[in-house]
Formats: sequence, structure tokens, C-alpha cells
Amino acid sequence: MDYYYPKERDSSVNEHFDPEVMKAFGDWNRKVFAEGKLDKKTKELVAVACTYLTRCPYCIVGHTKAALKAGATKEEVAEVIQIAAALNAGAAIAHRNFALDVEG
Repeated sequence: MDYYYPKERDSSVNEHFDPEVMKAFGDWNRKVFAEGKLDKKTKELVAVACTYLTRCPYCIVGHTKAALKAGATKEEVAEVIQIAAALNAGAAIAHRNFALDVEG
């Protein structure tokens, strides 16, 4: 299966964005992923699960690499993907009545 997105990002798009805003985002992102009450590995595993809900292939690859670098195993990565899949399916089940409640 091919990705819809190109594998490499075109960095020339950066010229269209406010550098101060992008720096603020980068600084905030680094702080979010810094060691805190949760260690780096746990934070990256949470991020892997979240990337499957946001469906960003760049984030999937980036956070999976970071999780593995922080000591996660492939089995742990697979487990958090299964958690994300279950939550995603659960949302569909929880909201299943909305369409069926519509009167025609």
C-alpha cells in the first residue's frame, strides 16, 4: 500500500508560516515530550497511539522511531496501536445510534 503523502516533506512550505509561531510550537512540543511524571518511553508510546487516531503518517513514523529509541519494544508499539484501534472502534459503537435516530 502506498501512502497518499510523499515520504519526504517539502521544507520550502516553511517560508509561508510565521517563524515565531513555529518556534513557539516547537518549544511547546519539546516541553510536552520532556521527562516529567511520565518517562520518555511512555510519552512516546502514548503519542504512537494518538498518531493512529489522527492518522498522520509522518507522526506515526516519527513517534514510533522515538518510542523505539526510548526503549520501547515492537510488541509494546503493537499493543498501543491495538489500544488506539479499540478506542476508535469504540467511538463508532458508542455513536451508532445517531444515524439510526434520524427520521426520513
